[in-house]
Amino acid sequence: MNTISRRTAVTGGLTAAAALTLAACGGSKNTGLDEKDGTASIRIGASPSPHVEILQWVQDNLTEGSGITLDIVPIDDYQTPNASLNDGSLAANYFQTPNFLATEIQDKGYDFVALADVHVEPLAIYTDKGYTNIDEIADGGTILLNDDPANTARGLKLCETAGLIELDPDVEIPTTTDVTSNPKNLEFKPVDGGLLVPSLPDVEAAVVNGNFALDHDLSPSKDAIAVESGQNSPYANQLVVRTEDKDNEDLKKLAELLNSDGLRTWIESRWTDGSVIPAF
Repeated sequence: MNTISRRTAVTGGLTAAAALTLAACGGSKNTGLDEKDGTASIRIGASPSPHVEILQWVQDNLTEGSGITLDIVPIDDYQTPNASLNDGSLAANYFQTPNFLATEIQDKGYDFVALADVHVEPLAIYTDKGYTNIDEIADGGTILLNDDPANTARGLKLCETAGLIELDPDVEIPTTTDVTSNPKNLEFKPVDGGLLVPSLPDVEAAVVNGNFALDHDLSPSKDAIAVESGQNSPYANQLVVRTEDKDNEDLKKLAELLNSDGLRTWIESRWTDGSVIPAF
């Protein structure tokens, strides 16, 4: 990262989570939006990699003269950003895909909407067994999946695309119980996303989200044995706000900056291995 190291981002994420929790306990209504001297400060929570780096580049290169500035909060889990957006500690977040957002809205009743699709991180299957082809996965092996429902389903769909299994076609968000064909008798084990890469020595393979792969310097094009298509992907990482704020001019300006030609060019030059792809 250009301004925030991985260690600092993770530590900052933990500190931010505590701070956001305390903010939610205040008596006044929070919005995550402040204004000073005609400039709106937008407090936005984001995953450390690559989201914080992208936001920092926008802050450093695109916000001058725009009327907005970014207060970027690194958060290294998948629950705090939405909880903090819901309670007003944040004005926006940038970490989730449409399927994850839909599950959160359904399960927790959040009233959120996406303002912009920003980038895609192709999901990929990694192993440390030295395999160069997905067909080398051993019979009876264990495959790890991210344990939140949206990413479990996405991981299973990648395993199906890779030819390891077949899923019930009538199930939109499949779980491990929806595997209808498993010729290698593989065991699919959902675990916390942060444990996927560290657990690779103990399993055949793991289906790893892009942010966790980047945290461990893994590249889908160089290190994976199966990768999602990044073109026309339904899994764009999105700028998300409360529905009541969807017409806020400052948040709409941020959405414009996150869909700008300048950002597209920078993303393409920054991640030439295809681990991060513009979604606009």
